[in-house]
Amino acid sequence: MPPIRIVHRTRLPAEEAWLRLTDWARHGAQVPFTRTTVETAPPTRVGTRFTARTGVGRVTFDDPMEVTVWRPPATGSAGLVRLDKRGRVVLGWAEIEVRPLEPAGAEVHWREDLRVRGLGRFFDPVVALAGRLMFGRALARLLRS
Repeated sequence: MPPIRIVHRTRLPAEEAWLRLTDWARHGAQVPFTRTTVETAPPTRVGTRFTARTGVGRVTFDDPMEVTVWRPPATGSAGLVRLDKRGRVVLGWAEIEVRPLEPAGAEVHWREDLRVRGLGRFFDPVVALAGRLMFGRALARLLRS
């Protein structure tokens, strides 16, 4: 599948944008029909695991993820978190990079390599479009709320 790439600018300082984007429980509230459960004790670090469960009624699937890179932003430097998808249905990885902007604000780079088991390459454009729309909306809402 072609990678999903979203760039979003915010007036929030990089540290605040980072806190909002790495509050995993809040992600579920931004994605329709999704609930996120964090399975490891805080604080977030390499090895933190959480699952996004998406569905309606009995038709659901889990998207378990594990933090494999955890580098919060420091004064003047970007932060990066990488999530590896560990599920049976949704595979791949996601990276969220938060870059400070001068004199204020931040630029967020959301990159995702998303594969859905059982869907052939024929469906790649549909999955990529749906991913860009869904993740772009979630990103904007996480930074706004």
